[in-house]
Amino acid sequence: MSPPPVRAVLFDLDGTLVQTRVASWEIFSRVNDRFGLGVDEQEQYFELFRGNIYASIRELCRDEAHAAEVKAAFLTLLREEYTPPLVPGVADVVRRLAAECTLAVMSSNATQVLRRVLEGAGLAFCFAHVFGGDVIPDKRAAIRAFLADAGSAFGRRCSADYDEGGRGPRPDPSGTVLVTDTAGDVRDALEAGIRVIGVAWGMHSVADLTAAGAEFVALWPQEIASHLLGDAAAHPPAGACAVPAAGQAAAGPPTPADGLAVNPARRARRRAAAAAVGSAGRPATPPTPTVRNGSGPGADELLAAIRRVVPPPSA
Repeated sequence: MSPPPVRAVLFDLDGTLVQTRVASWEIFSRVNDRFGLGVDEQEQYFELFRGNIYASIRELCRDEAHAAEVKAAFLTLLREEYTPPLVPGVADVVRRLAAECTLAVMSSNATQVLRRVLEGAGLAFCFAHVFGGDVIPDKRAAIRAFLADAGSAFGRRCSADYDEGGRGPRPDPSGTVLVTDTAGDVRDALEAGIRVIGVAWGMHSVADLTAAGAEFVALWPQEIASHLLGDAAAHPPAGACAVPAAGQAAAGPPTPADGLAVNPARRARRRAAAAAVGSAGRPATPPTPTVRNGSGPGADELLAAIRRVVPPPSA
């Protein structure tokens, strides 16, 4: 029997929506060096995500006070310096899913980082909710809060307002899917009772995600839409969720360069003016400078200097 229609898609951020293998490790390695946590290799850091990252950090620390200090330092660096690039192709997938499903982000990262990344990618209004690790550090709690909220029936269709056209049924566990790159997230989602698909470009391998219980692991972002929507994935999104045409930037505040690009009349006038200058054969004759109150030796010297620089007009 085929699964019920997907009504809500919950995305992890790091390693799922954004490329994090280098960017996140560069941040954590500084925390590791400062506090002497013993996580000296990138792969050791990835292993921390086999469970909840903050629970894993706690196991590396002397006590609760030490763990709180390490977490605070980690979140501070993330807020101030973490700017990972979006995974290529994932923006189109998000827009396609937002046209039909309620989308949310659930991350161990700070809420400030979620906003910076999503706004920078032009995707902030595709998501109806965000759950940052500084607000709800346990994704199981975040998933349960999402499922318990009647407002989760309302999505955002890539614009600031929430969908008020008609209230659909509240997302239930069988119609809610987490998309993630870590085995720890897979286990958390299954414990909370929802479905999970993995992505192969993040911290953990296809084998790790499958062994943890993911129903499917996407090798490319486009497979996410294909797996969740089936043949309907081929239908382009409408309205504000419409994917920009190839070579066309996403909508944003106009710039002076945009004004020139969309104003051919102005460009034509500039070309005509340039052609007129060229057809004159030579530049216009410079006017002869005039020296006001030009009496006395100082004025005579200035006039002589100007004449040496500016030749008189030819007959």
